[in-house]
Amino acid sequence: MLVKSIKEMQGIVKKWKKEGHSVGFVPTMGALHEGHQSLIERAARENDRVVVSIFVNPTQFGPTEDFDAYPRDLEKDCSLCQGVGVHVVFSPDAKELYFPDQSTMVHVSGLTDVLCGSKRPGHFDGVCLVVSKFFNIIQPDKAYFGQKDAQQVTVIKRMVRDLNLDVEIVVCPIVRESDGLARSSRNVYLSPEERQAALVLSRSLEVAKNALNNGERNASVLKAALLSCIVQEPLAEIDYVEIVDSESLQVLKGKIANSILIPVAVFIGKTRLIDNIAYKI
Repeated sequence: MLVKSIKEMQGIVKKWKKEGHSVGFVPTMGALHEGHQSLIERAARENDRVVVSIFVNPTQFGPTEDFDAYPRDLEKDCSLCQGVGVHVVFSPDAKELYFPDQSTMVHVSGLTDVLCGSKRPGHFDGVCLVVSKFFNIIQPDKAYFGQKDAQQVTVIKRMVRDLNLDVEIVVCPIVRESDGLARSSRNVYLSPEERQAALVLSRSLEVAKNALNNGERNASVLKAALLSCIVQEPLAEIDYVEIVDSESLQVLKGKIANSILIPVAVFIGKTRLIDNIAYKI
């Protein structure tokens, strides 16, 4: 079922809750692929009812980013959802979701000042605002996010904790192509040559993982190994490469003693791709 009205969505959820059903929620911007499908399938396994939002959120795009060009195919997305146990696709118009004179924001400080947050000012404010609105409308018991957007996951979890929101955040593994490239809606932007070049992201992370498995515990050495791998690809332009604490997201430079996240953001041509690995010491 496709629902565009907030009032209708709230009415459906109210009925479900009255009947004692648990609700799983998967927030997306559409252009669904196997990564989204894995989140939806897990939500369907763990909940009585599943809602998928499809909304290209204008408040999380900067003025020079790809909001207008972002791939949209609602009919195709609804077709995928129909086959994997989704009960409602919630796809409101921006005018339905945002008031013209809206003056409320949701800002998570600290975690949003680094990595993608430092490169995309205001991005996570937009993410937190739209996700908190969806949580209020849908009232899910569990919400499902992909590990590929690792910083987003960390920010959302902190927002939920700080605001005492009654929803469990479930983080699901990165889904990759057979050659290692992380699934992303932006992969469609890549030319065949760029698609091949994009493999440098997962290849560099594998270099870091192998170094860690072999006992390397110096963050600066790991970062240097990552950079050395990526710069060998002529089509790659590094946005950032870091070794960070997995909870605080603070950059590490010396000895690694705790669980870490290794996030990378790289432009392949004009397309910005992100990837990461988490590693427990």
